Amino acid sequence: MPRSNRPRRTVSGKTVSGKSGSGAKHGARNGPAPELDLERARSGFARRESAPDGEWMVRSITASRAEKTYICPGCSTAVLPGIAHLVVWSDDHLFGAAAGLAERRHWHSNCWRSRTYRYR
Repeated sequence: MPRSNRPRRTVSGKTVSGKSGSGAKHGARNGPAPELDLERARSGFARRESAPDGEWMVRSITASRAEKTYICPGCSTAVLPGIAHLVVWSDDHLFGAAAGLAERRHWHSNCWRSRTYRYR
């Protein structure tokens, strides 16, 4: 069945096909939607991990957000800018959550997974 070349009826000044007389897109009421930063959304939240050595809050840092050099406590080498890594702090610190957050450390992901304890 061929399409009709005739424009569709208008609904409140806009055509049903999504165009109005001014050329604005349907749904663009407040301007274009801001572009979402998926990497920022993924890395923004800390997760809680339970282990034999305590309760830990772990936040992933993507390579694009890693901007400084840190020393990994697991291997005593540098975590360089542009390398994805983890920020870890104690959730059950003796002096409270604020003290645990103040003592946070940047770990290589593999160093954090292979700490000295074993689950056996």
